[in-house]
Amino acid sequence: MTIKRFVPPAYLKNAHIQSIMNSVGLRKIRAKKISKSLDSEKLIITTDKGIRLTAEFDKAINNTTKTSSSPLVILIHGWEGSSQSAYQVTTAHYLLKQGFDVLRLNMRDHGDSHHLNPEAFNSTMIGEVGDAIQVFCADRPYKNIFLAGFSLGGNFTLRIAADRGQDLGIKAAVAICPPIDPNNAMSAMNEGLFIYEKYFFKRWTRSISKKLSYFPELNFAEDLAKVKTLDDINQTFIPKFTPFLDAQSYFSAYALTGGRLSTLAIQAYLIASEDDPILPIADVDKIDHCDNLIIDKQKYGGHCGFISDAKGNSWVPQRLTSIFTQHLS
Repeated sequence: MTIKRFVPPAYLKNAHIQSIMNSVGLRKIRAKKISKSLDSEKLIITTDKGIRLTAEFDKAINNTTKTSSSPLVILIHGWEGSSQSAYQVTTAHYLLKQGFDVLRLNMRDHGDSHHLNPEAFNSTMIGEVGDAIQVFCADRPYKNIFLAGFSLGGNFTLRIAADRGQDLGIKAAVAICPPIDPNNAMSAMNEGLFIYEKYFFKRWTRSISKKLSYFPELNFAEDLAKVKTLDDINQTFIPKFTPFLDAQSYFSAYALTGGRLSTLAIQAYLIASEDDPILPIADVDKIDHCDNLIIDKQKYGGHCGFISDAKGNSWVPQRLTSIFTQHLS
């Protein structure tokens, strides 16, 4: 397979510009306009285990029959993102214009869903995301189903594809800049540009506060008042509110290293940028060879950006379209 190269203009080659433009600026402004123009069906998907996840569903723009004859793309956002994140909305819009139906699925405690489930989110909860996909597709006879995720959503995508891709009827899966060795990624974030740590700290503490407002019995207000960094949150909340004794064991539990993806029975793609300021590109080499995994290393792109022009357009939707089109049957 020939891998299409992403080559941004010179003024967009900086990795931090790429990463930041993924979610803010003109791309965010355009996403808000797009979101208002879409007639998205807002869903609460209840799994067989009673877990409730939210989603937004749109039919292909050229589909006037309102049937399920179009192929379906399921998009999963990154950590502390949502179905309304700029990269989710703009990617969905591009795919809709190419004839794909799109489901933007929110993970637990993302996208204003903190009130739906009493247990707090953690990154090992791939089972309920796969279950939600199964429930959504059960009464919708899609012949072609594709899965794609950004950052943590990309990590979820690859684990779901490896564990139950065939059972869910997924034809192909794509992960854009997924964390591969989360322990190493956390170290890199702490040692890198401070704005990323501050950004995720602010968003995570806001999310935790929102969870507490709905479930005061979780009783972590005092702990939350003491934390000052991401490391503080990890050391405080992981032992108390996840099944793991410490941050290291928690991060290891959702790593993609070694043979974690050896069970892939469908075609999967991992797109990573060599200049990603959050996720070290060297971690890609920690994945054991797998015949059904194509690793696409790009020189530029930052973290999930791949921004191709000053308007904030991204190369990713085009790449997804190219991949999914070749797997249509």
